[in-house]
Amino acid sequence: MVVEDERPLATVMATYLERGGFDVTIVYDGIDAVESARRVDPDVVVLDLGLPRLDGIEVCRRLRTFSDAYVVMLTARADEVDTLVGLSVGADDYITKPFSPRELIARIQAMLRRPRTSSELTAVPTAPRHRVFGPLTIDPAGREVWVDDVPIALTRTEFDVLATLSERPNVVFSRAQLISAVWGPSWIGDEHLVDVHIGHLRRKLGDDATRGVYVRTVRGVGYRMGAGQ
Repeated sequence: MVVEDERPLATVMATYLERGGFDVTIVYDGIDAVESARRVDPDVVVLDLGLPRLDGIEVCRRLRTFSDAYVVMLTARADEVDTLVGLSVGADDYITKPFSPRELIARIQAMLRRPRTSSELTAVPTAPRHRVFGPLTIDPAGREVWVDDVPIALTRTEFDVLATLSERPNVVFSRAQLISAVWGPSWIGDEHLVDVHIGHLRRKLGDDATRGVYVRTVRGVGYRMGAGQ
């Protein structure tokens, strides 16, 4: 679903996406975007930040109450605050205007090709179903997370980051390694996107960024899991 109030740009994006084999629904304002997403149930939403009636931030926030679609945020404002706010409500990626339609398609294809952790791909009967890190429990197969037995709602990207780190808890992952594992090796963009998702993941888990109970920062290297059983 393409949500863009600049109709010529929306048409261009839709044309390129259709040539790439996607079924495309175009929506021109925020209210219609939420209503259409309920009807269409899209796999990916390309969402402009500046929309009439309801802005992209609020659209993304409402989408996350009923949809786990990948969200790519479009913004004409390149300052970091807009980017961080957009991603904090559940966007998976962002592109700053002007951009190449081919780059947009490459980003979407990379998201849809995301590899899962090996335990999700090849089930081993003797392997434990849950990964436990103190009060944190992760179910990779069911894609569920609990802290002190309270379920935590994560976006697909947040879960994929957590699943990647928890699969090898003694390994420190660099930003580039997390990008390759979660977004895919063909992903193009700013690696600091990882930091934004880590920050939002920590907030949802009630983690302390300064001490890193669950997701620890290894300065100059990257991130690793902590609080193992």
